[in-house]
Amino acid sequence: MLLSTLHTLPNKDYEVLGLVEGSTVQSKHIGKDFGAAFKGIVGGELKGYTEMLEEARKQATERIIEQAKAIGADAVIGIYYSSSAIIQGASEILCYGTAIKFK
Repeated sequence: MLLSTLHTLPNKDYEVLGLVEGSTVQSKHIGKDFGAAFKGIVGGELKGYTEMLEEARKQATERIIEQAKAIGADAVIGIYYSSSAIIQGASEILCYGTAIKFK
């Protein structure tokens, strides 16, 4: 499955199938939250949260691929990611794009 942030693919003829999206909500356990609070005092990367968001982006991307395959797509273009805090220590990652089929 071809994935692209481009809104069009140059020199390609394709049919637009429609919007596909995938999302997930991830959280870290209290131990990671405590470590993040400490890092907030001394500074530095919040590795637990970085890992959480990386995993969430991966899951959201896998879900748009599944959705695109289900409608017969060959690619997803114009991919965007969005995030929002649900509660402290939990974030939603939304991935969406346009499913296309090559002619």
